[in-house]
Amino acid sequence: MAKDLTQAGTPLPPYFRIDPDAALAELDAPTDTGGFAAIAAACAQGRDDLVSRGKDDSGTRTLRMFSTWEITRYLIPVAQAHFRRVLRANPDLPQGRSETEGGAKWFTLDEVLRLRAHFAAEGSRAKEYRPYRPDGLPAKLVAVANFKGGVGKTSTAAHLAMSAALDGYRVLVVDLDSQGSMTSIFGGKVDDEWGTAFPLLARHYGEHLRAENQRRLDRGDPPQPLDEALTAAMTMTAADVIRPTHWPNIDLIGAQLNLYWAEFQIPVWRMQARGWKLWDALSDRLAADGVLDRYDVVFIDTPPALGYLTINGLAAADILLVPFGASFLEFDSTGRFFDMLHSTFASIEDGENMAARALGRPETAFEWDAVRAVITRYDGAQQGEMSALIQSYLGRTLSPHRQDFTALIGQAGEQVSGIYEADYRDFNRETYARGRETFDQTYAAFKRLLLGIWRKEELALAAESSERAG
Repeated sequence: MAKDLTQAGTPLPPYFRIDPDAALAELDAPTDTGGFAAIAAACAQGRDDLVSRGKDDSGTRTLRMFSTWEITRYLIPVAQAHFRRVLRANPDLPQGRSETEGGAKWFTLDEVLRLRAHFAAEGSRAKEYRPYRPDGLPAKLVAVANFKGGVGKTSTAAHLAMSAALDGYRVLVVDLDSQGSMTSIFGGKVDDEWGTAFPLLARHYGEHLRAENQRRLDRGDPPQPLDEALTAAMTMTAADVIRPTHWPNIDLIGAQLNLYWAEFQIPVWRMQARGWKLWDALSDRLAADGVLDRYDVVFIDTPPALGYLTINGLAAADILLVPFGASFLEFDSTGRFFDMLHSTFASIEDGENMAARALGRPETAFEWDAVRAVITRYDGAQQGEMSALIQSYLGRTLSPHRQDFTALIGQAGEQVSGIYEADYRDFNRETYARGRETFDQTYAAFKRLLLGIWRKEELALAAESSERAG
């Protein structure tokens, strides 16, 4: 015979014995569209408060300083004693600042970059003071994408950008997600869509329309007018939307809610000009404006959906990174993401190449130097079996490093900053080292891809030059 759970000493679950009248009394008034504005305003106020905590008295976001221990451990591969000897022997170099009499010396990242340049010029040729970067090759574009939210996409992109900057590379971050999370991490403030990547896409379309209009005039047909927005975009370049950040060697093209308007505007342009190659818009404009010569690595954070902005980011990329968690649902969703990538880009190729073959023109073929899936927020105690299973299916497509979730990562997220912006004195050394190590290893896996691709192209360029000379 069944027993009453309460009589057995076990309380009923909380979803039993809810009184409808009591529930009614707790109910708020219905929410209208104005209610969304009130909620949004509350969120904006909270966001501004959180972001302001990382700013100084003047309202400017500043990057923390780096100690001698941290510099010699993570940034410049020399012993601390040798580092101090070099500073004493070169009083014109940055000498750092001490917070207490005889205490540790601290340096800005600008000063660290100057010190790295000195060691590269004067130090041992056997040591890697500056990262490998072949001459004569453009920056590499890296898209971080997945249409499932909450997989660590923006966090991974931001920390890779910071890692590359600490390594000495010149970095540009392009935020294509209208939610603007990457922009917030780097302290950016964008007023409207004209401070985002939108005018670059608009100019690319405007230039196509202008060329098409010339062909129409040559045929005796009337041209299509450029509206006010397109006319304004035709005067803009990437330099108009690139902004500095509190990192001396990271710049930003930020995002803002109005950027989402591009998802509605781009298909209108495409319908008006079927010959416009919308997927080339971002990469063409970055190249035309000299961006790929001024930076070493460009990280593109995409929206969690396969829309027109994401297609632009993916088509521009040389390297594609797809973060996801080691769970069935995220693995399943990521598989569907790759399936959608195939369908989308195969459809573009088929549509373009049908006309290209008829006209005897070169065919369109998308290609990426490397594609890697990256497991994020990894818990080895609970997800080891699942991650091993995923590895067995994805093989080399899955990065060999799993990005652990640690206390340092959680706290950095709460403070609207990256782990490389966290002061290690706020943690015990073990917590800091573990938290930093997981992103250092993620960056190391990425850097192996980057250097391998650059070396391949460098050798090909040298062989081509040799062949021409011979």
